[in-house]
This record gives sequence, structure tokens and C-alpha cells, in this order.
Amino acid sequence: MNTVGGAADGAVEMVRKYKAWEGSNKFCLRGRFIFGPDVRSIFLTVFLIVAPAAVFCVFVARKLLDDFSGDWGIAVLVVFIVETVFVLVLLLLTSGRDPGIIPRNAQPPEPEMYDNSMELGSGQTPRLPRTKDVIVNGATVKVKYCDTCMLYRPPRCSHCSICDNCVERFDHHCPWVGQCIGLRNYRFFYMFVFSTMLLALYVHGFCWVYIVKIKKSENSSIWKAMTKTPASIALIIYTFLGLWFVGGLSIFHLYLIATNQTTYENFRYQYSRRGNPYNRGMVGNFMDIFCGSIPKSKNDFRAKVQRKQPMMPSHSVGASFDSTTFAVSKSLQGKSIWDEANDRALAIGSNRVTLSSNGHSVTEYQQYL
Repeated sequence: MNTVGGAADGAVEMVRKYKAWEGSNKFCLRGRFIFGPDVRSIFLTVFLIVAPAAVFCVFVARKLLDDFSGDWGIAVLVVFIVETVFVLVLLLLTSGRDPGIIPRNAQPPEPEMYDNSMELGSGQTPRLPRTKDVIVNGATVKVKYCDTCMLYRPPRCSHCSICDNCVERFDHHCPWVGQCIGLRNYRFFYMFVFSTMLLALYVHGFCWVYIVKIKKSENSSIWKAMTKTPASIALIIYTFLGLWFVGGLSIFHLYLIATNQTTYENFRYQYSRRGNPYNRGMVGNFMDIFCGSIPKSKNDFRAKVQRKQPMMPSHSVGASFDSTTFAVSKSLQGKSIWDEANDRALAIGSNRVTLSSNGHSVTEYQQYL
């Protein structure tokens, strides 16, 4: 922690950004990893993966080493260990990275238009409209003002009430990974869920293989062979129940990827009733998720920043939004410009064109992920 300035002009405290972070996140390794406030749930998730994996290695895979000819028994164990490590790495990549948090503004943006003919009371100032309309691939999309972050959210962005941040391409907050799922970690989230499903299928399948081998070696019934390996029975039941969860989740998100939707949009907007402006076709949608470049984080959590002091906003926001104050702007709101002070929040749009219509700006986004 450093200070700048002398005692006469007041010392300015400089700290790492993660120490002055205003969200609810938890940081690890001095800001190199960022987690949600419910980060402890990761330990439960790790236990639910590692505990059955250890049981499988000790009571099933180790026994299969002698039941397979050549190196096939070793291959079964090695593939399982590699897959388990891969799942845990994907869990860390999903949970420990910036999901696409948009930095907060230090103060609200200035109102874009003001009609001098409107009468304002003493001490009143122009107030910001709560929503604006922007053009996304030829379709009009509403964006909302965030009272907490003091900015207009980009399209597909939402404020997570758990992490207390605005997240780009917000999908949902996952309690199993203790993190928001957004633009920068959705790919790893799906890979984690899908790989966990494959791991469960792998364990489920080889437990049955081991039971069948016991049946053949002892020339007994399948039920008697099952009694010889209770660990296999426990793993079969466990993976069967787990497959309903991770399997269903994998299929659901496969549908979301194919139609270029987020979980938040699917439950709230129901694009089946109207056109989806983000849909680029099934192939294009899959390319966006799995082959597109992941944008760089807009936050350098290890950078030194000035610790913020409590301050009063320059003009009214939040509860002071008033539909009558901006009665004129409301009629023009259908083609509203995005606040230039927040351009950094719109960097993920591949193309952005600002047009002019009747003296008022129109911001258009094309191929916005």
C-alpha cells in the first residue's frame, strides 16, 4: 500500500485494484484469481468429483488391470485419471476467471438531451432515462441503466445480484462453481459440464464391465456378481443420478448454443415468440462459442488504483428516474445513442456504426456475441 502527497494536501492511498473492489467477489493469489462470494461451494463440487474418482481407481480400475490383456487395463486407468484432471482444470478455469465484468463508472453519465422548455423545480437537475434502445443486427434492443454500476448495460449484459457486478453476455450465476457464467467463461463452463457427463458415463460403463467379468470368471448370475463388488453398485447408482443432472444440463446448453441464447434470455425473453437478433445460424453460433477469441478482461485486478472516497453523485439516478422529466426524450428514445463514456463496455461488438437520424444519434451493433 502506497500513499501519494504530503500531509498538507492530504495523502492519497494507492492500493491494488482487487483490494478496493466494490463487488462481492473473493480473490486469490493477490488478485490473480477471482471467484464469486459463494466460492466455498467449489470444495463441495471438487469432493463430488474426487471422492467417487478415488473409489473407482481403488475398487474398480485397479482390479481391471489384471482382467484386460496387454496394456488395456493400464489404459483404462490412465484415461480416467487424465479425464478427471481435465474436468478439475475446467472447473478452475470456469470459477477462477473474470466472467466479463464491466468496470463501474465513478459517477453517472450526463443526460444526453435536455429541453429548455421543461420546467424544473428549484435544485432539480435533468434525470437519466431508465432504458435506451439500440440497434443490434437491424433489430431494436432495449438496454437498461444500472444504478449500482452507474452505466447503461451493453446488450446481453445483466447485473448479478450475488456478485454485485454487471456481466457481459450474462448467462446465470452457478452455485456449483461459485461464479457468474458470462462472456469470458461460458465456453469453459460448457466444457466442464459436458466433460463431467463423459466422466460419469465412463465410470458407469466400466463398473458394468467389471461386474460382467466377475460373472464370467465365477460362472454365476449377474445378481451374485453384483454382490461381489458393492463399490461398483454404489458408483453405478451415483453416476446414474449424476447423469440426469449433468446430462440434462449439457443437452439444455447445447440447445442454447445452437440458437445463440443465454439461460437468462431463454427464461425471460422467449425468442421463440419473436426473432433473435443474435442468431447467426447453427454453425455460426457454435463457431462463436468454441472457436471465437475470448476478449481480454476489462479489469486489471493487480493494477494500483486510488482507494475511492465516499462521494455524492452529480445528479439524480435510481429512484429519481421520472418518466415525466424526460417526456420529450421518451418520444425520441427509440433511436438513442450509447453513452460515449461507456464505450469500453461495448468492445465485444465486432462492428459498431453510429448513424444520425433527425439530429439524434443511433448506435448500431452488428454480429454482437
